[in-house]
Amino acid sequence: MLKAGVLGAGHLGKIHLRLLNQSKKYELVGFYDADPENAKLVVAEFGYTYFDTIDALIEAVDVVDIVTPTLSHYDCAKKAIKKGKHIFIEKPITNTVEEAETIRTLVAEYGVKGQVGHVERFNPAFNGVKDQIKNTMFIECHRLAEFNPRGTDVPVVLDLMIHDIDIILSVVQSPVKHVSASGVSVVSDTPDIANARIEFKNGCVANLTASRISLKNMRKTRFFQKDAYISVDFLEKKCEVVKMKDAPENPGDFDMILQNAEGIKKQIYFDNPVIENNNAILDELETFADAINNNTKPIVTLHDGTEALRVATMIINQF
Repeated sequence: MLKAGVLGAGHLGKIHLRLLNQSKKYELVGFYDADPENAKLVVAEFGYTYFDTIDALIEAVDVVDIVTPTLSHYDCAKKAIKKGKHIFIEKPITNTVEEAETIRTLVAEYGVKGQVGHVERFNPAFNGVKDQIKNTMFIECHRLAEFNPRGTDVPVVLDLMIHDIDIILSVVQSPVKHVSASGVSVVSDTPDIANARIEFKNGCVANLTASRISLKNMRKTRFFQKDAYISVDFLEKKCEVVKMKDAPENPGDFDMILQNAEGIKKQIYFDNPVIENNNAILDELETFADAINNNTKPIVTLHDGTEALRVATMIINQF
């Protein structure tokens, strides 16, 4: 079992602590939190071991799970890597692309592994259809959330939209050609609502909307490609695939047939992908353990996290 320690015991940090504690692939050694009062509460409630310095925790583990505020990701990761520790680092990977590039260089230099916590890659609805997402030409994303003060220290692009940016980059294997965007600050010092249009060199276009001041929560993405429409509901963990194929000569009474102006007939049919329920955060942590133990590439690499941050930064620079 890999010895793991968590930096940051906030809302998400507590979830990581609980899952690492129950995982059969890790031994949870303990945690560090910058707020001693919060640390005492966590120890009292859950009994986890508290380290009073980051350095002490890093020395005691094989894997450092960084769940601190984004601004401190870089410093925490750098300390861990230079001690020869593997790092799991929550999204966004760092505050700037330059910091992310440095982290990638250090990981290669010290021979350790890193993974970024883009958890939607492990969403069962996305896993159910990702193999069918091919040659997508238009993508529409809506990620809306009710207001929560947690996360407002960064623009909504880094807080919410970056999830969809990573998903899009994982399925569109083409360089970004152009980005246009707009954002509005409503209750925070940084934009709370943003819309972005990403154009890729292969002709694919992605339209993304993110809001953290909505009246309801929504996390939906739709993929349009030749002869197929794929919808993924990341919140409800549901997916839908609608496909078209050449219509049979003698369609059945219940077959859905479309005919265009040229007289070409297509049959519409529905595919119901199998969705295997999972705990996405536990999966991302345990697949990282597998990558370390088997010396294989993590599912969400530091390169992936860097590219998602790069596109997010391009969007923010448009505001």
